Amino acid sequence: MKSAQEVVDTMYNGDAFSKWLGIKVEHCEAGACRLSLVVREEMTNGFKIAHGGISYSLADSALAFASNGHGTQALSIETAISHTKPVKVGEKMIATASEIRKSRSIGIYEVRVQNEAGDLVAHFKGTVFRKDLEW
Repeated sequence: MKSAQEVVDTMYNGDAFSKWLGIKVEHCEAGACRLSLVVREEMTNGFKIAHGGISYSLADSALAFASNGHGTQALSIETAISHTKPVKVGEKMIATASEIRKSRSIGIYEVRVQNEAGDLVAHFKGTVFRKDLEW
């Protein structure tokens, strides 16, 4: 079975969207992951703040890497996000995923998205289906 880092490397290498976002993998292990990105101008909405889809995508990637880090393939089946503070161009967002519960077929994760000052900018919860297929 592949290690968490090998799984994340495999996933990231084939993930054109996460690369386009400029996501950096800061740390990953089975059931946990920390990613970051810096908000660019083209990531903003009409209010000149980061589009909600940017923090969602960052959190979703953290969920994917954390849940697949156990070495078995996992796919999200339900997610939800609350945006709590605006993020501006040039600001760094850091997403930290942690495992809440893992069974043979289901995993539940929380992802906290913070700015560099440590302020919570989004709170994400995700549920994954764990397949019987190793990476």
